[in-house]
Amino acid sequence: MSQQWQKSSLSGESNECVEVRSIANRIEIRESDAPDSVIVTTPQKYALWIEGVKRGEFDHFGNA
Repeated sequence: MSQQWQKSSLSGESNECVEVRSIANRIEIRESDAPDSVIVTTPQKYALWIEGVKRGEFDHFGNA
């Protein structure tokens, strides 16, 4: 993963997407339209979160 902020290629030119980067053995996640709010986690926890997303473990939050 890059030290530059990355977003999904499916986001196109949109400025309303999740961005992620890796710096100094940590992962940073932010919303592109609120760049000053950054969530910091470990690579291990990030990998577990991504696996949970792929399995649909968080799908019920979209129904709130």
